[in-house]
Amino acid sequence: MVARVGSELVGELRVDLVADELPAPSFNVAPTDSVAIVLDSAKTEPPTRRLEPARWGLVPSWAKDTSIGARAINARSEEVEQKKMFQNALMKRRAIVPSSGYYEWRQDGTEKVPHFIHPAEDGAPLLFAGLYEWWKDPSKAADDPARWVLSFTILTRDAIGPLGSIHDRMPVFLDADHADAWLDPTVDYPLDVLDAAVDAAPYVAETLAFHAVSKAVGNVRNDSPDLIEPLPAA
Repeated sequence: MVARVGSELVGELRVDLVADELPAPSFNVAPTDSVAIVLDSAKTEPPTRRLEPARWGLVPSWAKDTSIGARAINARSEEVEQKKMFQNALMKRRAIVPSSGYYEWRQDGTEKVPHFIHPAEDGAPLLFAGLYEWWKDPSKAADDPARWVLSFTILTRDAIGPLGSIHDRMPVFLDADHADAWLDPTVDYPLDVLDAAVDAAPYVAETLAFHAVSKAVGNVRNDSPDLIEPLPAA
């Protein structure tokens, strides 16, 4: 995943409150890394739209530690209602994960080749439907700001069209028309909101482009704009 600069999203997603310290933009986000996500806090009326740093890999409130999150970077949209790890977040804690694009590996003959998938329109954001949770670290003091860990997962669905030629799954993409409903923690029928997002994702997928990139993206220590550049023609 390629993380966008958080401050650019304030106007696009009508954010009310921006966290003091947001993660730097990254061209190679890895599981457990921190990125900026958008959520509607239900603690205020009306809900406050916030841009917050969050750890990639959902850590449910009942977890003993954060290690479980490394196995929950993605959640299959058709299963979240039945999965204990995601059930509560689906009801009230839905998020948007903004990006500039993401990487997926395609089997080409005897080798796998990474591809960068991104909006065809330069500079346009790519919005993933996500779920978030807050986890309280019992080892830290009650007044320690680091006691609370915000984490998230990205929902996926069956891939369609050209994206299906790269991988059989794709993120649940959101557009501006579905962003408000997705974030709203007060909706009465969250499963309907989920179904609408899953059904609308193919329309966003049709607006995306992709190209092969260097296998350097497979090393999380690499992080530079060169990673998203197309491979030279053979």
